[in-house]
Amino acid sequence: MLALGRRRGIMTEGFKEELAKELGFYDVVQREGWGGIRAKDAGNLVKLAIEKAQSQLMNKS
Repeated sequence: MLALGRRRGIMTEGFKEELAKELGFYDVVQREGWGGIRAKDAGNLVKLAIEKAQSQLMNKS
C-alpha cells in the first residue's frame, strides 16, 4: 500500500508494482523496497495513479 503519512494507503501492492514497471523503477523496488525509490519517482507514481483514476472516471461518464 502507498503510505499516506503513516496511515494505510489506498493503492494495492499490485497496482503500485504495475505503475513502477511502467515508470521504469520496479527494479529498485525489488532490490531495496519502496523506501529505496527517489522522491521524484514516488511523485511520478502518484501522478500516474491519479491520471489513471481520472481516465477511468471519464470513461464511466
